[in-house]
Amino acid sequence: MELILHHLCALGQVKALMLQFIILNSSRDQLWSSPGVIGTLFLIAIVLFIAVVIVVFRLSSFFDRLQKKSEKSTQREIKQQIINLEDADVDEILESRKAAHRYQLKGDELGSRGEIRDEKGLVDYLTEDPENPIVDEKKKSPLKMEVAPALKQIVIWYLAAGVFWLVFGSLIGQYLGMKFIWPEMDSARFLSFGRLRPVHTNVVFWGWASMAMIGLGYFVVVRTSNNKIYRPYLAKIAWVLMNLAVFFGSVCLMSGINNGGGEYREFIWPVAAFFAGGLILTFYNFYRTVATRKISEIYISNWYLLGGLVWTIVLVVIGYLPQFQDGLGETVIQGYYMHQGVGMWFMTFTLGLIYYYLPASLNKPIYSYSLGVLAFWTQMLFYTLIGTHHFVFSPLPWWLQTVAIVFSAGMFIPVVAGTTNFLLTMRGSWSDINKSYVLPFFLVGVVFYFVGSTQGSFQAFRFTNFIWHFTDFNVAHSHMTMYGIITFILWACFYAILPKLTGHEPPQLNVGIHFWLAFIGLFAYMISLMAGGTLRGLSWMDNDPFIDSVILMRPYWVWRAIGGSLMFVSHLMFAYNFWVMVKSDPKTKAKHTQSLEIVQS
Repeated sequence: MELILHHLCALGQVKALMLQFIILNSSRDQLWSSPGVIGTLFLIAIVLFIAVVIVVFRLSSFFDRLQKKSEKSTQREIKQQIINLEDADVDEILESRKAAHRYQLKGDELGSRGEIRDEKGLVDYLTEDPENPIVDEKKKSPLKMEVAPALKQIVIWYLAAGVFWLVFGSLIGQYLGMKFIWPEMDSARFLSFGRLRPVHTNVVFWGWASMAMIGLGYFVVVRTSNNKIYRPYLAKIAWVLMNLAVFFGSVCLMSGINNGGGEYREFIWPVAAFFAGGLILTFYNFYRTVATRKISEIYISNWYLLGGLVWTIVLVVIGYLPQFQDGLGETVIQGYYMHQGVGMWFMTFTLGLIYYYLPASLNKPIYSYSLGVLAFWTQMLFYTLIGTHHFVFSPLPWWLQTVAIVFSAGMFIPVVAGTTNFLLTMRGSWSDINKSYVLPFFLVGVVFYFVGSTQGSFQAFRFTNFIWHFTDFNVAHSHMTMYGIITFILWACFYAILPKLTGHEPPQLNVGIHFWLAFIGLFAYMISLMAGGTLRGLSWMDNDPFIDSVILMRPYWVWRAIGGSLMFVSHLMFAYNFWVMVKSDPKTKAKHTQSLEIVQS
C-alpha cells in the first residue's frame, strides 16, 4: 500500500513538472485568453463603474443643494422687497395674484404668435432639464437610541481599541510602503522589514478588525435576542486579554521573538493563548446571550457570529498544536490557517454584521432569509478546503491542490448568493446615497465582497496562479479583501450605530473626505500592484534575472506608497470622526444633573 501511494505521489509531481514546463514555454498571448485574467479585468471594471456611479450621485446632490440655496436666496430677496413696499403696493400685488388665480385658459393660447409673457402667473418653475431632479439633501437623524449603559460602554470600549490599533497598524504599513522606495531609511534591527511586516498584518487583523467586529457583534446579539449581555464583566476581561495579546505580540515581533511557522500566526503560543482566551470568553458570552433570548427565533446574523467564533477557536488550536508543525504537514496547516483566518473569522463574522446593520440602516428587512442560509452553509462547505490553492505546484499532493482549486470555484455559490441578497436589499434605495454617509461604505464593501472573492477564485486556477504567485499581485488581492470588504463594512457599521448610541453625528464633510481618500487610495494601491505583479510574473516566466523584476517594480511601488498614504490619512480622519461621535457633551451632562437635582429636591 505504501509503495502504491509513493508511486501516486511521484506521478502527481511529474504531472506538476510537466504542466509547469508547458506553461513556462507558452506564449504571452495565452495570458489575455486565460479565464482568470479576463475575469479579473472584468471585476476591476466593476469597481471602476461603481466609483463612477457614486461620483455621479454625489455631483447630482451637490448641484441640487446649490439650486436650493439659490432659490432660498431669491425668496429672501422677495421677502425683503415686500417689507419695503407701502401697504397700497402690497394690496395691489395681492389683488393681481388673486385675479391670476381665478384666470382660466380659453384654449387658443398656444396658437398665438405674440411675445411669450406670463402675466397671469401660471408658471411656477422653469427648467431646461427634461428630467426633474429627484435627489434629496442629506438628512440628519437626531434620534438617540436608548440602550443599557453596560452595552454602550462595552461597544465603545471595543470600537475605541479597534480605532487605536487601526491607526497604529496602518502607520507601520505606511512606513513599510516607504521602505520599498527608500530601503536605506534606517538600520535599526527592530525597524527591519522582516520584523515590521508581521507587526502590521497582525495588528490590523487581531487589533483593528477583530476588536471592531466583536464590539459591533455585541450590539447585534443583544438587539436580535431582545436580551441583555449575559455577563458584561466577561466582555471586559476578554477586552483586556485581546489587547494584551496584540501589545505583547507586537513587542515580541519587533524584538525578533516570533513563531516563525507561517503568515498571520507569527505570535508565539503564550501570546496567542491570551487572544484565544478572549475568543473563548466572547463565544461563551455570545452563546449564553442568544440561548437566553426573549424571542423564539434566532436571527441569521447570530448564525454567522457564533459560527465565526467557533471556527476561529478551532483554528487557533489546530494552528498551534505542536504535532502539526513539522514537514509538509506544517505547510498544509499553514494554508488551512491562513485562509480560514480570513474566510471563517473575518469574512463570516463581517457577513453576520451586514445582515443586521444593512437592513437597519435602510429601515427594511433583508431581501431573503433563504439566500442567507444558502450562503452560510455553502461557505462552511467550500471554504474549509481551499487553503492549499496557495501552494499550487508545491510538493504537496497533486490531488490536494486540485481539491483546493475545485472548492475555490465552488465559492462562487455563497458569494453570488450573499451579494445578490445584499444588493436586492438595497434595491429602491439608491437615491439614499445622497442622504446617508453609511450607504456608500456598504455599497463599496458589498461590491468588493463580490469582486475580491471572485477574483480569488480566478487566481486559484493553475495558469493565473503560476503568473501571480509570489508577486505583488497577492498583496493587492489581500488588500482588496481585508480592506475593501472587511474594513469598509466595519466603517459602515461604525457610522450606522455610533450616532444612535451617543447622539453625536460626525461632520458630513469629514465622512466624505474619509470615504474618498480611503477608496481612491485603495484603488491606486490595488491597480498599481496588480499591474506590476503581472509584469513581474511574466518577467520570471521569461527567465529574466531576479534583480530586473525588482527594478521593474519601482514605479509601481511609488504608486503603492501614494495609495497607502491616502489610506493612512483617511484613517486619521476616521479616528477624528470617531472621537466626535463618542465624546461626551458637557452641556448635556449639566442639563441631566440639574434635572436630577430638581427631581430629588
